[in-house]
Amino acid sequence: MKFIDAHHHLWDLSHCHYPWLMAVGVRRFFGDPAPIQKNYLSSEFAAESDTYTPVASVHVQVGVHSDDEVKETDWLQTLEPYPQAIVAATDLTAETFENELKRHLQYDRLRGFRQIIGRHKREDSATGSDKLLDNPRFIAGLKVLAEQNLSFDLQMIPEQMPKVLRVINQVPELRVALCHCGSPWDQDHDGLAAWRRGLKKLANYKNVSCKVSGLGMFNPNWQPEDLRPIILDTIEIFGTDRVMFGSNFPVDKLYNSYQALWKTYDTVTASCTREERQRLFFENAAGFYSIQ
Repeated sequence: MKFIDAHHHLWDLSHCHYPWLMAVGVRRFFGDPAPIQKNYLSSEFAAESDTYTPVASVHVQVGVHSDDEVKETDWLQTLEPYPQAIVAATDLTAETFENELKRHLQYDRLRGFRQIIGRHKREDSATGSDKLLDNPRFIAGLKVLAEQNLSFDLQMIPEQMPKVLRVINQVPELRVALCHCGSPWDQDHDGLAAWRRGLKKLANYKNVSCKVSGLGMFNPNWQPEDLRPIILDTIEIFGTDRVMFGSNFPVDKLYNSYQALWKTYDTVTASCTREERQRLFFENAAGFYSIQ
């Protein structure tokens, strides 16, 4: 199966500083990170599966220290065989934002940025990330990205949807990739119903695409049938021309193998036509992230 992994991470702890990877014994919103608090390089990512090997990939920033944001992009630019596209880290609200942007723009694999708005209610309240949606400088930064034809990877939680919609409405020209299906943390009947309602509202904005990724964070003991309704609902809501698949490795390596994850994606979409699968697994990500 020809596919692009539209969401994964790499890190070299001797090259850049990642505070959360150095915080031994600190539990995160997605569980205990201890098994992945070590280097995860392009060669290891490439060797995850003999059966499911991406033809290209999108690297998404994963909490590098603010002093090393450009340094991370510089490092990623040198790697082979992955990634082909870089979604970098920056603070859109910082006074130095436009200067930092100029430094990032020297790298031809750069495609956009992610500044996380929502991970989990408990962690967001501690870090203040959820306040970004009320910050005029954040919206101004998004407008600069749009002017530069750069995309924005949106990581949020369902409770933030009303504010997210207000922000998206103010930057209609910005290409947005929703990470992790919008983080469906609450997976009981009412929680998933609320998640679907919010997702339908966001899908009305044609500049927004959605990445099926990171689902193990919300159900660590997942089986293929657990992911099936979330995947199919996302495809139904956004359509086969605005959905792409990502692994969220090595974070989702905490829950299952690369082989099991992509086999699940493959099996769940088996009823789609060949053309639809081509879009879902390759063309949508290639188009969104300008991958040749």
